Amino acid sequence: MFNKIVGAAIGLSMLAGGAQATEKMRISLQLPLTSHLGQNLSLFEKEVEARTDGAIDVEIYDSATLYKDKEVPAAVGSGAIEAGVASLTRYVGDAPVVDVFYMPFLLNSEDKVRAAVAEGSPVRSMIEEEVAKTGGQILFWQAYGGAIILSNDGPIKSPSDMKGKKVRVFGKTLGDFVTAAGGAPTLISGSEQYLAYQRGTVDVGMTGVSGVKSRKLWEVMDTITVTNHADIEFVVVVNTDWWNNLSAELQDEIRAAATVAQNDVRDKMAAIEAEAYAAAKENGMTIVELSDEDIAAWKAVSQPVYDSYLASTGEIGEKILEAASQ
Repeated sequence: MFNKIVGAAIGLSMLAGGAQATEKMRISLQLPLTSHLGQNLSLFEKEVEARTDGAIDVEIYDSATLYKDKEVPAAVGSGAIEAGVASLTRYVGDAPVVDVFYMPFLLNSEDKVRAAVAEGSPVRSMIEEEVAKTGGQILFWQAYGGAIILSNDGPIKSPSDMKGKKVRVFGKTLGDFVTAAGGAPTLISGSEQYLAYQRGTVDVGMTGVSGVKSRKLWEVMDTITVTNHADIEFVVVVNTDWWNNLSAELQDEIRAAATVAQNDVRDKMAAIEAEAYAAAKENGMTIVELSDEDIAAWKAVSQPVYDSYLASTGEIGEKILEAASQ
């Protein structure tokens, strides 16, 4: 009888301990785990599990195995998954202000980007308030670098080179930019772009240079034009109800882990891009820089993009544009 009582007590203790250690935090990621965003999530996972002593079990589902990039906001907002990584522009339907990062040539230097994404900055604060209305809230930001243009058989150096071309984009505002230059935008998820280039679904691509390396896009495209016309930001978003059900102590530890991961990827971004350009060149790609005249030509056709942004965002859009321009 004594043995049965002791066994029952041990069993209850194990269940209690197990319950304490099995709060899962599943995170959906569209990129491979080998990508810099994947490696950054792995760092976050280690930090969270160490800081919470295993009370939070982070599980990363990479390469869009659970959800494509465009599906993440709804999946996280509904609670179908605890967290997800999405390109910030995926929130443009509910929060049009997020596309301030895609205003042509607005945030085209590291100093400007860092000022915009700094915790507590007007740009970041207003964007996070808008995203929070979707049922998910931004835990931390992941730098992805400047936007580039991919092509075959020659660069896309000026708006005239874009005319009549089908162009892969990953956001409405980038689509407006392509339209303003005379191209035809096609919205394609990051995980699907390799096949789109391979099959000729589009003639021209748009992405971050780190994606060229992680997805081996040199196998299907041969030229990179370094436009840096937009800043690409990804965000790690958590379901609000799931988050609010965590203890304050666990929230604090997860935030601390998020800060470590956020700073790590931001500080490494310049080196990550340099390595990606080197890898692209080593694999036969031609890297083309724009002249001041080329940039001026792109800016000259971009005013409709700013007009559209202001029309869809109103007063808050004006505030964010003003803050981003300083």
